[in-house]
Amino acid sequence: MADPETPGTNQGPVTISSSSSERAPIIYFDGASCFGHHNGAIQIELAANLLMPVGAAVRVDVIQTAHLRCSVGAALALREALDKALAMYKQGQQQPTEEIPAVKN
Repeated sequence: MADPETPGTNQGPVTISSSSSERAPIIYFDGASCFGHHNGAIQIELAANLLMPVGAAVRVDVIQTAHLRCSVGAALALREALDKALAMYKQGQQQPTEEIPAVKN
């Protein structure tokens, strides 16, 4: 993830306001329930699972958490960001774990 305090080397003509990040919503989802396009806009519905107790059992309800709409260019940028984030995650999973040294008295 980029450091918000350090300006990038190639930011281009767009500057993102630092005050906007504090008010931006956090969207959690477990999957994309459906997707499509309409009038040139990409449409993706994001959904999350809710666990609902029913007596001694549990029922899973799926609710929509967001309706994602964007241009094709924005969808490509999002896919690139997701691919890079997944690559970072995969690289972190492949790093050898360090053994904690035993304490000797």
